[in-house]
Amino acid sequence: MAPARRARTTLAPHNATTGTATTGKDLKDALWKAADKLRGSMDAAEYKHFVLGLIFLKYVSDAFAERHASLPPAAPPAAIPVPDADTGTESGAVPAAEHAFRGPDDPAAYTGSGVFWVPPGARWEAITRHADASGRGGEPVGPLLDTALRAIAATNPPLAHALPVDLFTVRGVDNRRLGELVGLIDRIGFGDQLAPDGRRRSARDVLGEVYEYCLARFAAAEGRRGGEYFTPACVVRLLVEVVEPRPGERVYDPACGSGGMFVQAEKFIESHGGCTAPEITVHGQELNQHTWRLAGMNLAIHGIAADLGSRWGDVFHDDRHPGLRADVVMANPPFNISDWGGEQLADDPRWRYGTPPPGNANYAWLQHMAAKLAPGTGRAGIVLANGSMSSEQSGEGAIRRAMVEDDVVACMVALPGRLFRSTQIPVCLWFLARDKSPRGEAGYTDRRGQILFIDARGLGEMVGRTERELTPGDISRIAGTYHAWRGTPSARERRLAYEDVPGFCRSAGPEEIRAHDYVLTPGRYVGSPEPGDATDDGGAAEDAVESIARLRKELFAHFEESARREAVVRAQWGGIGG
Repeated sequence: MAPARRARTTLAPHNATTGTATTGKDLKDALWKAADKLRGSMDAAEYKHFVLGLIFLKYVSDAFAERHASLPPAAPPAAIPVPDADTGTESGAVPAAEHAFRGPDDPAAYTGSGVFWVPPGARWEAITRHADASGRGGEPVGPLLDTALRAIAATNPPLAHALPVDLFTVRGVDNRRLGELVGLIDRIGFGDQLAPDGRRRSARDVLGEVYEYCLARFAAAEGRRGGEYFTPACVVRLLVEVVEPRPGERVYDPACGSGGMFVQAEKFIESHGGCTAPEITVHGQELNQHTWRLAGMNLAIHGIAADLGSRWGDVFHDDRHPGLRADVVMANPPFNISDWGGEQLADDPRWRYGTPPPGNANYAWLQHMAAKLAPGTGRAGIVLANGSMSSEQSGEGAIRRAMVEDDVVACMVALPGRLFRSTQIPVCLWFLARDKSPRGEAGYTDRRGQILFIDARGLGEMVGRTERELTPGDISRIAGTYHAWRGTPSARERRLAYEDVPGFCRSAGPEEIRAHDYVLTPGRYVGSPEPGDATDDGGAAEDAVESIARLRKELFAHFEESARREAVVRAQWGGIGG
């Protein structure tokens, strides 16, 4: 059962344990110092679990302590008159109903207000006392931490599968370092803080920001492996801004990683004045056990009700949501994976547009997500490698053609390079829509048979020597272009009108797409920018790394095609006069 939506927790603007004030910058600095404490004994893939587990323990304990201090003592049970069985008069009394408030040690007083109940032995003050003793040669602190996590998970159903299991004892972490890490995190307070604009942010918001910061830093430290569970925030925001999740809709991510798509969907609805869960239903799946737990904890921290399945699993071979039809699908699946077991799924009903090649799962991902779209409202935003827009290998071109002819492709966006630290492969966004007709909604533009092409390679700003980010203005421009093209309510509210912009966007019809042999690379359609146009900043050209990667891929594709044709010619020539 999906957990109930947790109410926002409001804490005092100080550390509930030590009473010391903490700013947003202090939180992040302390967080990364905490991570560094374990760098000497394990790599980034390992140490993130320790730090996140301890940060979570500290937060739930701070929230519990604040709630505990605010509750009044238990009142004497009220007497309820009971009619006498013989006379019918009210005589005698029984205690009040069992659910009556029983004081600050009543678990119902916490779960009912959106705060996790923390059993006595799992509370932070008990952990710090034990850590101090451990540092002086006492019992190791690791077993106590694992016991605390198990106790919290056992008494809070939403956390039953989210928290790590035997994290601090099985992995053999050095207990002296672990005690120092507990001491460092003890100085972090998850109280209310003022945002730069003067608004007060709740403790849940603060922790959510810290958790996201942590994931981003760990993903950067892990390099390529970090990309398996973390999508750059600007890319997630762009996906969400285009697909626009609404209250009451079902949102699905079949490769959910740490759950960032769901978190951003919630933020989008909140920022547009909507009420969030339980009015938004979240479904996800993740292959990696540890990442699946990270997602569960992340969503619990943000108070998002989610169904991530009863365990982790391979979405192709063990779909945890087989009957789901979602209004919104968003995903950043692994690119170009060759060992996905496609040869075992040749007759899978999801392959409506053609059987994807066993050597590359890109079109398996596309078709899996297309199959999950709800009739009418279903729409999807998917991150894939640029090669997916033009590949002709192993029948991929035929699948792409069938998808275009079925009118399920709504928009293609070519993104700038270097958005992902985990890969140098240029990426694009596929936006699918089950229905591009007006759907009876006043103002929607009929886009049946058309595809919007956006070339955003010239957008973004470098935020370091090797990393680029899309700015809020870039995200607004891309999303606004799509909504103006589609004629959505948000476009009408902003009075956006669509028009082709040379070098940036173009709406192409079926004849033009067929003329390009169903290649969906935006650069083929949008043309060159007008002289002096804002798009003409020279940034649309590929940088050296992207160019070499693209040319290398194309060269090897030509080699493969040449070898295939040579084999055919030799076989046919050998049969002449044979």
